[in-house]
Amino acid sequence: MPSFDHALSTAARESVADIHHHFGGGVYAKETHVPAGMWLVQHKHKHDHLSILSSGTVEVFVEGQRTEMVGPACICIPGGVHHGIRAMTDAIWFCVHATDCKDEDEVDDLLVVPSDPTEIATLGRAMA
Repeated sequence: MPSFDHALSTAARESVADIHHHFGGGVYAKETHVPAGMWLVQHKHKHDHLSILSSGTVEVFVEGQRTEMVGPACICIPGGVHHGIRAMTDAIWFCVHATDCKDEDEVDDLLVVPSDPTEIATLGRAMA
């Protein structure tokens, strides 16, 4: 079975997502412009949050289950659940969280559960 890294095309590995942070009224939105073929790595958040695909088509992976989404679309990701996406076309993806943090350098530390490399490798193989 190919490794997670092997599943990524050379173009996708070289792509860089363009990220914009939005804060206001106790809400944080992370806006990510994702080039076609790029993966956003599987991770878990401490609390439920909304994920909004404003444009494009992606495969969403939630606890190993694969679903295709076409924007505009919105889903709720439960807290403590691994999730990630693969952009099938250029896409704009938002993650929206309730938090009073307004520091883009600290907000992920408050919201994201520290990763377990073994879990991530297993999920990567399932996504390949």
